Amino acid sequence: MKSTGKVIGIVSNLVTVQIDGPVAENELCYITLGDTRMLAEVIKVNGDKASVQVFESTRGLRNGDPVEFEGRMLEASLGPGLLSSVYDGLQNDLTTMEGVFLKRGEYTDPLHHEKLWDYTPLASVGDKVIAADWLGEVKEGWLPHKIMVPFSFKGEYTVKSLAPAGSYNIDTTIAVLTDENGEDVPVTMVQKWPVKIAIKGYKEKPRPSKIMRTGVRVFDTFNPIAEGGTGFIPGPFGCGKTVLQHAIAKQGEADVIVMAACGERANEVVEIFTEFPELIDPYTGRKLMERTTIICNTSNMPVAAREASVYTAMTICEYYRAMGLRCLLLADSTSRWAQALREMSNRMEELPGADAFPVDLSAIISNFYSRAGMVILNNGKTGAVTFIGTVSPAGGNLKEPVTESTKKAARCFYALEQNRADQKRYPAVNPIDSYSKYLEYPEIREYLDENMGQGWVDKVAEAKNLVRRGKEANDQINILGDDGVPMSYHERFWKSELIDFILLQQDGFDPIDCNAPMDRQKYMLELVLDICHREFHFEGYEQCREYFKDMINILRQMNYNEFHSEKFEQYREELNQFLEKHGN
Repeated sequence: MKSTGKVIGIVSNLVTVQIDGPVAENELCYITLGDTRMLAEVIKVNGDKASVQVFESTRGLRNGDPVEFEGRMLEASLGPGLLSSVYDGLQNDLTTMEGVFLKRGEYTDPLHHEKLWDYTPLASVGDKVIAADWLGEVKEGWLPHKIMVPFSFKGEYTVKSLAPAGSYNIDTTIAVLTDENGEDVPVTMVQKWPVKIAIKGYKEKPRPSKIMRTGVRVFDTFNPIAEGGTGFIPGPFGCGKTVLQHAIAKQGEADVIVMAACGERANEVVEIFTEFPELIDPYTGRKLMERTTIICNTSNMPVAAREASVYTAMTICEYYRAMGLRCLLLADSTSRWAQALREMSNRMEELPGADAFPVDLSAIISNFYSRAGMVILNNGKTGAVTFIGTVSPAGGNLKEPVTESTKKAARCFYALEQNRADQKRYPAVNPIDSYSKYLEYPEIREYLDENMGQGWVDKVAEAKNLVRRGKEANDQINILGDDGVPMSYHERFWKSELIDFILLQQDGFDPIDCNAPMDRQKYMLELVLDICHREFHFEGYEQCREYFKDMINILRQMNYNEFHSEKFEQYREELNQFLEKHGN
């Protein structure tokens, strides 16, 4: 018997309900307004009253309107057909809706029930299976989509029967399992899972042991993120957070991409819709959208849906991770999610924390980031969810609560700097403030030594130190003037500029420079360090400046040409002649 209630208070999309019967936190309910049923979620229960956040506009809602509780949490539908889809935070398929806007109370099915999938069984009759074990497989595009024992199943089951290979829709029973009590349970291709509960379909969750290549040098060379790792990109508006995330999505070494647009402006979301279907996947040559799912919640949608969008996106990633796939989740921006939490907390008159954010903001963010990671599945295969979020601090203040809370949870910190963006030095990642804690992991250092050469981390640390010393020299030059400092200060500054222009900066519109392979990054870092190790003798700072500018121009031309191509080697020879000509 479902519990019921009636509306007794309304503050924007926070509704107070007088309840009649047992109700749990995070339980879903429907509020009826005329012919419209609006979905809402219980966020607090106090005696016979419940506070619910409505995922729709509450315009026209009145005291006394009936409420019916569902006895279940907000769930994601998981099955073949998730890829290439565009959903909102409640997993409504936005491509099937009528008109420009999703009507209030209109909910669409996230999966296509009539489409046939070519199914191949992987298990055998009589096998003992547990939750998340693979029963069969269908091809979703070119990716193997595993049909698994539902994650909600408890204990051990025996496979009683399996559907033979053939074409079926997602509602077809493809297996019958017998539980420990002898009861038969049918299994289809689709299952549901509560989005706010992490999927536990794995045996072990070890520390990451390899990096995820993005093709962005300031990430891969200077501050690499691990496969199954976490990172975040804070920075003021206009510094290139969204563009940088798009570059990572195009070039990231992952099987599945999930993009969560959480409270972003509609024009930025439309850019994703129009750009992604046209992009070519650099790894397969097919459309990038074929392995991408977009969860869209723009800033003009109700704030409650922002929270739902990030949890739905993470649940989809965990689902594909359980198939042994590498997933990349990009959330833009988690600040909007935190602002939604603050808004709901304030409406409930809870005790505020710093800047009026909830007191438990840090715990909420840490709990969410902890759902990412590399896992070892029940069959020994591995899967991973790599999570990179963006933070939009007001005024670029990196000391505000959301940035500070995220810093505690994420292992990689990529600080975007307004000054670098103003100088058109993109990506505008501050090389000194940014860091990757994965470089401290012995597993990652061993992986880098094996794949990039012995002492790779030390070379990266040396390059970072040269950049830091160059900034300090530049500060002295700006204070004392060009003639007020020794020539070594000018040389130190220009060596840091060499690293900045050749390694840190990248042309996102150049077809060659936008995506740098790891062997090329290794070659260029060692080449630049070799130049920085040389001793130079200049008659004055002007000669020093012109010398390094000419050298930077030659090296940049190398970045704009295919690695080891004829043009590339020509510029490499020109660089050798340039260095030899000047006696260095």
